Formats: sequence, C-alpha cells, structure tokens
Amino acid sequence: MAERIDAHFVAAGKYHDIDFARLEVLKLLAEHDPIRTTVAHDYHGVEERLAACRFLVTYTCDLMPSEAEAAAIRAFLELGGRWLALHGTNSILRFTDSGVDSPEERPDVMDMLGTQFKAHPPIGAPFTVEIVDAEHDVTRGIDDFDVVDELYLMKQMSDIRTLAQTRFEGEATGFVDAQWPETVVPVIYTRAIGQGGILYNTLGHCRGHYDLPGMQDFYPHPEKCAWNYPVYYELLRRGIAWATGTGGI
Repeated sequence: MAERIDAHFVAAGKYHDIDFARLEVLKLLAEHDPIRTTVAHDYHGVEERLAACRFLVTYTCDLMPSEAEAAAIRAFLELGGRWLALHGTNSILRFTDSGVDSPEERPDVMDMLGTQFKAHPPIGAPFTVEIVDAEHDVTRGIDDFDVVDELYLMKQMSDIRTLAQTRFEGEATGFVDAQWPETVVPVIYTRAIGQGGILYNTLGHCRGHYDLPGMQDFYPHPEKCAWNYPVYYELLRRGIAWATGTGGI
C-alpha cells in the first residue's frame, strides 16, 4: 500500500492566467493517488502547512513570502523538504518611468531560490532549450527542444545545478535591464539546501483575455506558450516525481 504524500500548492500572482496553471498542475498532481494537495493564494500559514508536507509547489508572479514565511520554507528544505518552483516564482516587478524594474529587495528569498528574474524579450520567436545534464532524473532521455515562451533572463544569486539552458543576445524591450550581451541562462535547474532542495522550471507562461486588470481590460491574444508542448508536461510530471522524493536533488 502506497504511503500518503501531502503537498502544498501556492498558485497566485499577477499578469498570468493563474486559474489555467492551477488547474493544469492539479490535474498532474492528481495522477498520483497518494498525493493530497492543499491550495493557497499566498504564503500565509505556510509554516504550519509544511510541517505536514513532503513538498511545496509554486506558480506565482510578483508574490513574495514574508521574511518569516521565507525562513519557514528554508527550514523545511533544510530538513529534507522539496520545492517545485515554476515560472515566475522568482519575480519582483516594479513599473517605473524607465520600464519594468526587478529590484533586489528580497535577498533572503532569491538566495534560497538561486536566481532572480530580471527581464524577458518579447514572446514570439522560438528558442532552443539545451539539455546540459542528461544524467538527472528530470532530464534523462529528453532531447533539446524548441519552444515559444517567455525566455527568462535572470541573475544567479547562489550555487545551482543547471539541467537545461538557453542562450540570448539582444533587447528585452520594456525592462530596465533591457540590453543583454550574449548570455547563457538556466531554464531548469536544481539547488540543494540542507537535506532537501529546489527544482526550478522557468518555462510555463500563460495569459488569458482578462489577466491584466487595470492595464488592459481585454488582452486580445491569449498565450499558453510551453503549455502547448507535450515535452513541458513531461517535465512537469518528472518534476512532481522528483518532489515526492524520487532520486537525488
């Protein structure tokens, strides 16, 4: 008989079709009968909830835990917990006259996550995701692939193990950090913290017609990006298996 596995899922934030991402991830979690998941719209109560959980999942944008909540998450990881962090989990966004800024005001969170989002070029042309660690359970047997998505340009804040990466040179229009020389950036990586750790997958942007309140009443071109690709769902499935404790960090 399989042992029950408790998980906590924070799905919330701005500028994304959070409802779509929440439902898709929950469907994938539901493929594992032992996994029982609670869902939250912020990090409130995370310390109490994680005490009963094997792993945390986040799909957020511009949503940070408080300092106390971040400390509780780090303690959870130190003791062997795992965190499957998706897409905008590492983002802080401030709209300024010079463009969208990503201030480094939460070093406690970004050091824990290993990176901080800084910018992305306009969505449009596909980019190549290169598998650079074919020995890890998450990426073993997966070939390089092309995808249309937000290409996350990030600042590395601490040691990580890159599983997949991409390359970019050019302009991230609309961001304060707009000009990028040729840059290699991680797309999927892990970070060990104590006995546990983090698996971060930066892919998975999605936006519907009504996800820019106060900015645009009706967004005319809904975006599903990596969610249109079977390989992304395979990576999410493998991420969930990793989060349950399968394989090393």
